[in-house]
Amino acid sequence: MSGRRLRVVFAGTPEFSVPCLEACRASGAEVVAVYTQPDRPAGRGRQLAESPVKRAALATGLAVEQPESLKPAEVQQRLADYRPDLLVVVAYGLILPRKVLAIPRLGCWNVHASVLPRWRGAAPIQRAILAGDAESGVDLMRMEAGLDTGPVLLERRTPIGRDDTGGSLHDRLATLGAEVLAEGLRRTLAGETLAATPQPETGVTYAHKLDKAEAKLDFSRSAIELERQVRAFDPWPVAAGEIAGEPLRIWAARAIEADHHAAPGSVLAAGRDGIDLACGQGALRVTTVQRAGGRRIGAADYLNARPELRRG
Repeated sequence: MSGRRLRVVFAGTPEFSVPCLEACRASGAEVVAVYTQPDRPAGRGRQLAESPVKRAALATGLAVEQPESLKPAEVQQRLADYRPDLLVVVAYGLILPRKVLAIPRLGCWNVHASVLPRWRGAAPIQRAILAGDAESGVDLMRMEAGLDTGPVLLERRTPIGRDDTGGSLHDRLATLGAEVLAEGLRRTLAGETLAATPQPETGVTYAHKLDKAEAKLDFSRSAIELERQVRAFDPWPVAAGEIAGEPLRIWAARAIEADHHAAPGSVLAAGRDGIDLACGQGALRVTTVQRAGGRRIGAADYLNARPELRRG
């Protein structure tokens, strides 16, 4: 880039987006504005809360815009008035109309938390764990009108470990996202045009938004499927199931091999190693739970309160 600094508008909302905002600020580009979703009610008191991106932007003195939609002409003109060379979008949560995509001179980039075209859409991190994928990653993509359909500019991959949760994979991908964005900005600032690789037409899957109802464990399913649910839904919405009639949030569990003819959900064994629950195939060893109104506790502490369950 010669003459003037690269003018970047950043659009993002949740915690996942914050490392990418910091990467923009550290790149040498000029972040001229930050777009984020309007303040929303949050917490038990339902008080209006600022998004993590808004808090990060205000802390560094950046201009913040919070339109309800990008469709109104006056909103689009406001964006155009910033004269962005590039719009960087990371988990923003609003649809970008075609007219918005056409505003920046160099187009719009998106940092997406999957290896496209697998897991286009809203919840790629959790869907990858639920499906038992061996790896995930982040793609830096040039945006088009379709949902996560644009060509890929840069990519980073990471294996999904047996101990990964939605939270741990989220944090790792947020870091990788910032790294891939930083590389894209560095190369662009050096005058390079990044090669755009079209996504394959095969292998397309959609990561639909998470629903709280999905968190309920169905013990007629296999233990490994339930283990993935527990891992994927930590920290939200948190897996839920019953142990001997008591509804609990289940924070940690492991699938184990077990030959049994017990009814799904029944207690096969319970001791210091955990509480083994019968599944359609195998057993789920529950190790961390949360009672209604309580805090997270280990299985041993839970059994101290329900000693009648101890067996095996």
